[in-house]
Formats: sequence, C-alpha cells, structure tokens
Amino acid sequence: MDELGYLPLEVDAAHLFFQLVNRRYERGGFLLTSNRPVGEWGSVFGDAVVATAILDRLIHHSHVVTIRGESYRLREKRRSGLFKGFTSGPSSPGAKANEATT
Repeated sequence: MDELGYLPLEVDAAHLFFQLVNRRYERGGFLLTSNRPVGEWGSVFGDAVVATAILDRLIHHSHVVTIRGESYRLREKRRSGLFKGFTSGPSSPGAKANEATT
C-alpha cells in the first residue's frame, strides 16, 4: 500500500483497514509507505485507539525504514527545468519522510 495517510480515512474505512491488517497479522507480509509519521496516525484514521491497534500489528515482527529527503519526482522535474517551485529542505513541501513496514 502506497502513501497511507495522504488523505485521512473515514471511520468505516479505518475499521476495514484494521480488519485487513488483523487478518494478515502473523500470516503474511505487508508493505506500506506513508509520508506521515506514526505519531500522526490517530488523525489519519480518525481514532487513536484504531491507529494504535493497527500499529501494534504492523510494527510487531517488522522492519521500519525511514527515508528522509526531497521527493524524487520533484527533484527530477526541477532538474529538467519543468518545476521551479519550493526549495528543498526538511520542512518544505518537496521534502518528506517515507516509512516502509514489512
């Protein structure tokens, strides 16, 4: 799953996502990316309890890889001269942290 948290999930969608994670828990792999730190997942799922339950299952037996830096897409557009927007930096919209969990 790519870009989890790009948009907040509705309550029903958050509960369905929990059910998916719960069914996969200790049965198979799960890979996801997010540009939101796990501390913000309560707002992503609209419920801190659901977010905690999801994280509990995702993080147990996992490898978390945090990648920080400018978006590759924006960097390539900037290099080609197609984008002259924001400057790169840790707090600019072009910078993000991705977390991949397996």
